[in-house]
Amino acid sequence: MPSTVPDQPRRSAAPQTGLTEPAEGPEPDGRDRPEAPRTRPAQRDRVPRRPAPKPRPGGRRAGRAPLLVAAAVATCWAAVVSYLPVAVVLGVAQFAEGSGSIVGAARLGLAGWLLGHGVPLHTGAGPLGLAPLALAMLAAWRLARAGVHVSRAVRARENPTMGRAIGVAGTIGIGYGALGGLAALLLGSGGPTVSALRAIGTLTAFGGLAALVGALRTTGALGVLARRTPPVLRHGVRTGVVAALLLLGAGAGAAGLAVATGGGEAGDMIGAYRTGVVGQAGITLVSVGYAPNAAVWAASYLLGPGFAVGTDTVVRTSEVSIGALPAVPLLAGLPQGSLGGVGGAVLAVPVLAGMGAGWLLARRMMRVAADRNLPAPGWGTLLCAAALGGPVAGVVLGGAALMSGGSLGGGRLAEVGPAYLQVAAGAAVVVLIGTLIGAAATRAVART
Repeated sequence: MPSTVPDQPRRSAAPQTGLTEPAEGPEPDGRDRPEAPRTRPAQRDRVPRRPAPKPRPGGRRAGRAPLLVAAAVATCWAAVVSYLPVAVVLGVAQFAEGSGSIVGAARLGLAGWLLGHGVPLHTGAGPLGLAPLALAMLAAWRLARAGVHVSRAVRARENPTMGRAIGVAGTIGIGYGALGGLAALLLGSGGPTVSALRAIGTLTAFGGLAALVGALRTTGALGVLARRTPPVLRHGVRTGVVAALLLLGAGAGAAGLAVATGGGEAGDMIGAYRTGVVGQAGITLVSVGYAPNAAVWAASYLLGPGFAVGTDTVVRTSEVSIGALPAVPLLAGLPQGSLGGVGGAVLAVPVLAGMGAGWLLARRMMRVAADRNLPAPGWGTLLCAAALGGPVAGVVLGGAALMSGGSLGGGRLAEVGPAYLQVAAGAAVVVLIGTLIGAAATRAVART
């Protein structure tokens, strides 16, 4: 007689959580087992979340710095960082002559600092308005960083709008203009002087524009603006800026080669000052401050309009007409005459820069289309973007030519630098031709 084996309870395959749950399904003898009530598994211990910071009175969240305080600290630091190198270099040159003092070096540093921002100085020899662009670039970089730091301090990225970026930049610009007016008042009346109103206006605009660059990038408003801009306009602006930078790079290389070629004459000019090693080092550093000016002048020379080193003078590939020049080492690389037949080859450099920018434009547009699984850009879109690069490059190079010029006193040296309108027109035409050729050639090769 077969023995009956009692049914063994089936074990659940669920993970052990401290509570057992009977398994569902039919019994071995075919009968359905009634469904057992489910039990909730044991909950694991959860780490309590940190409560969000409560807003402070006035609607300001905890950890957000006041705009005025953050802007004041960042603006003062940017001014100090750009002022100290000027004061040290000019002070060293003054002490080398045996007539220096701490107060005199600080005052001369203020004059050079204002000049670096484009504020002309009034001296006994006439107005001095030739700004060293190296100092201007240093100040612009520090102000852009000030825009970055202030935007982070006030958490402007939480609401990336153009208004918040402009508010940050405007606050920094007003503070920088106030520092410029204070520097003009501290100069007094002895030695070089400046107009306080001119200093306030110039440094306010300079500081606001430079800080706006950093604020736009940090808040994300620049990306929002770029996404709202038509693609053709966006690509055209980028192409023009790239072409201008390539041409300025070519100008810097040409200027460096010219100064290196005339290195012996430059050394004789420095030795003629008889100020000792320290003084000669100061003169060399002052010349380095004007190196970006020389790069812009060389780019104008490559474009064709050239530049002037005084009234009724001209330096271009087809003509060189200069008289007696001051003993400045940077002027030792000036050409002695026209290039003749070689001048045509030199004028091809801006066209090559435009072709390089057009090649980069076509490659970028085709790469973006391939990444998004879109058809290659049409001829109309590509050529329109390339054509916009010419006027944009003209505006950039014309502005650089305007900032690189000025006066070195009264009389004959009242006009130094390139004619910015001629530079802008020449760059627009030459770069336009180059970008069209480069973009069209790249597009045609890609289709074959």
